[in-house]
Amino acid sequence: MELLDGRPESVEGRLPREVRTYDLLDSLGIAYQRTDHEKADTMEACNRIDQILGVVICKNLFLCNRQKTAFYLLMMPGDKKFKTKELSAQINSARLSFAEPEDMLKYLDIEPGSVSIMGLMNDKDHAVQLLIDEDVLKDPYLGCHPCVNTSSLKLRTEDVIGKFLPAVGHDYKTVRLVGED
Repeated sequence: MELLDGRPESVEGRLPREVRTYDLLDSLGIAYQRTDHEKADTMEACNRIDQILGVVICKNLFLCNRQKTAFYLLMMPGDKKFKTKELSAQINSARLSFAEPEDMLKYLDIEPGSVSIMGLMNDKDHAVQLLIDEDVLKDPYLGCHPCVNTSSLKLRTEDVIGKFLPAVGHDYKTVRLVGED
């Protein structure tokens, strides 16, 4: 694995959702570095990629309430433990659980193991609320998948917040997670 600047020279064999990610980032003038790798659908696999990127890939959780009337994308540091109760209190939503794979496809055009903030470009109805742990916002760079888990990106956090999110019509709520009972 190596760190490369920008999009792949050839997009042959890459999924349309990945190519759309590069197209959008390029059209917004957002610089990024990329590494291609074997399927990385666990935090352990992502930890190896972190070393290549020089940044921690965020843990991205796609959540919903019990009634499936509210969906959330939570970005948090990969080394923090997720406690449902802790987040529920901050967003006034009891009974949070992991959303179904079909909902990931429906709202974000992403499959399990590939969940990423980049998927918000596919949420045209703005059905998903973005939640970002305050510690993610402290880092100058963030790592994420380009809607597939066979590549990873390194982007400036301020570009994601200041350029990407406005372009896809999303804002975010800052949450504070400590991972304790």
